[in-house]
Amino acid sequence: MDTSLIQLASIILLILGLLGTFLPVLPGLLLSLCGLLIYKFGTDSPISMIYIWIFVFLTILSAILNYVIPARTNRKYGGTRWGSIGSVVGTLVGMFFIPVPFGFLIGMFLGVFVGELLHDANDKKKAWNSTKGALIGFLYGTGFNFIVGLAMFLVVLIDIFKN
Repeated sequence: MDTSLIQLASIILLILGLLGTFLPVLPGLLLSLCGLLIYKFGTDSPISMIYIWIFVFLTILSAILNYVIPARTNRKYGGTRWGSIGSVVGTLVGMFFIPVPFGFLIGMFLGVFVGELLHDANDKKKAWNSTKGALIGFLYGTGFNFIVGLAMFLVVLIDIFKN
């Protein structure tokens, strides 16, 4: 297979991976990692295996943190299981029924708020704090994923232009 075709496929996967770090319909870092691996093993790339193992580790760490960070920030800000369930339901509803870019985010935050209100309708402040916690957790997780995905993209891009 032609090296430039492999490079193009890798770049496309890496870009889709970057998009997937904040769009829940795409498996962000997994796409980025696939792009990196296709580039490494499909071309005569001198990228060190140390980079590959570091990015594999960071991708696995990210998968774990994507569950831990939102739960921790949600609980830190007073959230309950109802808010967590509302977050999942709201994300799905927002993804399919809110016809604007990033409708899933709107759905997620509304879901957390409504879920907390269903748990305790009298405590709007707690529901609002839980929603803030969900936002902070989303930003931390997304930021980490984006930085790792961007690092993979830059490693490949630098290697392409260096050779």
